[in-house]
Parts: sequence; structure tokens; C-alpha cells
Amino acid sequence: MQPLPILWSFRRCPYAMRARLAIRASGQKVALREILLRAKPAPFLARSSKGTVPVLDTGNQVIAESRDIMLWALSRNDPKGWLDMPDNGHSLIDQCDGPFKRALDHTKYAVRFPDLDPETERARAMDFLRDLNKRLTATRHLTGPRATLADMAILPFVRQFANIDRAWFAAQSLDPLNRWLDDFLHSDDFEGVMTKYSPWQVGQDQVLFG
Repeated sequence: MQPLPILWSFRRCPYAMRARLAIRASGQKVALREILLRAKPAPFLARSSKGTVPVLDTGNQVIAESRDIMLWALSRNDPKGWLDMPDNGHSLIDQCDGPFKRALDHTKYAVRFPDLDPETERARAMDFLRDLNKRLTATRHLTGPRATLADMAILPFVRQFANIDRAWFAAQSLDPLNRWLDDFLHSDDFEGVMTKYSPWQVGQDQVLFG
């Protein structure tokens, strides 16, 4: 019997979250290994050159980028049609993973970046969110009437930004964006990937996911 792919994950990490979203949607089963970022196990570090999650070990290859893990899973089975999206969906993910994520980190972890002004960085992040909000005034999801890869790749990061200061975020007149985020937070997709697991240990029973 072929061993299952192994997914190294951390529940709250938005990169790992979006990988789990795609794996769950595809129905692909994996062996989930939850880790603590402050106590990374040696077998994980042997698979991750950067020491970051998620990492998928298929047995034939190691995939260490969350977006590539999403594409790996959905290329095998895509019952919700997440890959069926216009090209601008990929451009939105590029913006999320680049300028928006940098501004998010500079805001959330401002103490690590003493040379940067956190308010300026927060404003930069908001430029991206206002663009998303404008899109969501016209359609329920980012690229049309239904969710696609763009929504599921970006939502975990919007959640992370909103959680920096929920009261401030709620006061920013982003009603369509808030509706989109709230729909996600109350969805089966989100609930299905946020189960808590104990950190993986050598010799423990396999945890199935997907």
C-alpha cells in the first residue's frame, strides 16, 4: 500500500491554512503532522530548507510553497472548480503574497522593523484591501459569483490582518470585504481546516486529513 503524503502544518499559519483548504477541497488524503514553530522537530527540518510551514512530502518530491501545494492538490481533483478562474485571479494572489504580506508583517510585527512606520505600512496593506473591497461590491467573490483559488489563497491573510485589531478593522468601511470574510469564517471550509491537533511526536498514530 502506497504511504500517504505527509503534510507538515501549523494551525494558525495562513500559508498552512490555505494548503489545508485546497487539500480538503480536493479530497486528497494526507498524514497531517502539526508542529510548534518554537519547537520544530528534526524530521520536519530535514524536509524544509527554510524551516517554514507548510511542507508536503509526497514520497517522490518535497513541496515547500503553499501555493504549489494548493495546485498539487487541486490538479488531482477539483470538485469545486477553484482552478477555473480568470488570469487576474493569479495576479491578485501575487499581490497578496508580495506587497500585501510584507505590509501585513510590518504592521503585525512592527517591533521587528523599528526603521519602518507601522501606520504607513498599515496604509499600504489597506490599499490592497480597498481594491478587494471594490471588486466585492460588484460580485460575491473576487473573480465572479463563486469562490475560486484566489479567494481561498487570499482569505487566510485577510483574516490575519483583520485580527491585528478587530475593532479598528471593523471601522474601516469595508462592508463587502467584511461580508466576504465573515462568510468564510462561518463556512464548512474554514471549520474543516481549523481542528486542533496535538503537536506531532515520533511514534504517534497517523493523523488523517483531507
